[in-house]
Amino acid sequence: MASSAISGFHKLSQEERLKAVKEFAGLSVEEAGLLKQACSLEAGLADKMIENVVGTLPLPLGIATNFQVNGKDHLVPMVVEEPSVVAAASHAAKLARAGGGFQASITAPVMIGQIQLLNVKDFEKAKKKIAEKEAELLAFANEQDPMLVKFKGGAKKIEARQIVSIRGKMLIVHLLVDVRDAMGANAVNTMCEALSPKLEEITGGEARLRILSNLAIHRVARATAIWKKEEIGAETVEGVLDAYAFAEADAFRCTTHNKGVMNGIDAVVLATGNDWRAVEAGAHAYASMKGKYSSLTKYAKDNNSNLVGSIELPLAVGLVGGATKTHPIARIAVKILGVKTASELAQVVASVGLAQNFSALRALATEGIQRGHMGLHARNVAIAAGATGSVVDEVAKKMVESRKVRADEAKKILEELAKTKK
Repeated sequence: MASSAISGFHKLSQEERLKAVKEFAGLSVEEAGLLKQACSLEAGLADKMIENVVGTLPLPLGIATNFQVNGKDHLVPMVVEEPSVVAAASHAAKLARAGGGFQASITAPVMIGQIQLLNVKDFEKAKKKIAEKEAELLAFANEQDPMLVKFKGGAKKIEARQIVSIRGKMLIVHLLVDVRDAMGANAVNTMCEALSPKLEEITGGEARLRILSNLAIHRVARATAIWKKEEIGAETVEGVLDAYAFAEADAFRCTTHNKGVMNGIDAVVLATGNDWRAVEAGAHAYASMKGKYSSLTKYAKDNNSNLVGSIELPLAVGLVGGATKTHPIARIAVKILGVKTASELAQVVASVGLAQNFSALRALATEGIQRGHMGLHARNVAIAAGATGSVVDEVAKKMVESRKVRADEAKKILEELAKTKK
C-alpha cells in the first residue's frame, strides 16, 4: 500500500509533487495534465454549471500529506486561498501517525426534509393521523426515487412536531431519507414536494415550505487521534488543553476555534465538489444545539498523559450528483483521495478538521500563530507588491526576518533589490 507520508513533499517542485501524486493515485496522463493547467474548467462547462457566467476564478489546489484514517493512507486534496492551512494539516497528521493516525466513524447517510404546515386546527389529531398513515406516506415518497430505493436507500421515517413562531403555531413534518452516496438535496426536496398535498389532506393544513434541512443530525461524523506526549512535548499537551478550555468557556474564542476546524473541512469539501456552505451552516448550528455555542472538538489526556483529540459534526457530503461528477478537477480530487463511498469521504473530512484544529491550538499554545502563518503569508504580500519569479521568495524572506510582513515593507525591499541589480 502506498504511503501518504511523503518525506520533504513541500520542498519538491510543483512538477515533482504532481508526479508523486500521479503515482500515488494512479492518475492518467490526461488527469495529471488537467491539474497542471492554469484553469481546467472549460468555459462552456462553466456556463452550464451556474447562471450569468463571465469567467472563472481558479483557486490553488494543494495536497495534505501524512493522513492515515482507519489504517488507510490518504493524500488529501484541499482547495483554499489561505496560506499555512495545507501545511498545518499535513504536520498535524504526521504527528498523529505515531499514535496510530485517525480513527473515524459516521452514522447512516440520513437527511431530513421539512414540510411546513399552517392553519392546522387540531395538532394532536393531525400528528396521530400522520403516524397512522406513515407506511403509506413512505411508500409514496419512495415512488419518487426508485433508483435510490434500489440501492437500499429511500424514505425511512416520518416525524411531526409542533412549533410556535412569531407568526403562530405550525406543524413541521420531518421526512427522514437515507440518501446513500449522495448529498441528498434533490432527492429529499422532490419527495417533500410530492408528499405535501397528501399531508394537507390528512391534516387539513396548508403546506408552505418543503425543503431539506442542512442540520443533518442523523448523519454525524466522528474522528479521534492521539498525539503522543513524546512527539509534541508535555508543555504542548497542557497548552492545547488550556486553549480548548478557553474555547469552551468563551463564545468569542470558540467562533475562531471552530473557524480553524472549518479551514480544513471546507477546503476538502470544496476540492471534491461538495456544498461547503451547507456543511459550514450545519456545523455551526450543531455547535449551538446544547443551548450555547460550543467547540466541535474536544481534548483530554489519556492515562499516559498523551493528548487525545476528537471531533463530532454533521457531514452531508456525496460522491454522486452535482459538481462532484461534473467538475473535472473534483473528479480527479476524489480519485486522489481514494475514497469509494460518501461515508468514507466524510470520515476523512472529519479527520482533516480535527488535524487542522489541533495544529492551530498547538501553534497558539507555543510559538504563536503568526510565526508559521506569516512566513507563508509573506509570499502573498510580496506578490501583491509586484514581486515575480524567484524575487517573491527573496522579498518574503527579508520581510519575515525583519518581522515586518506588510505591503509597504515589501515595496521598500523591492526598490532596494532593484537598485542593487542595476
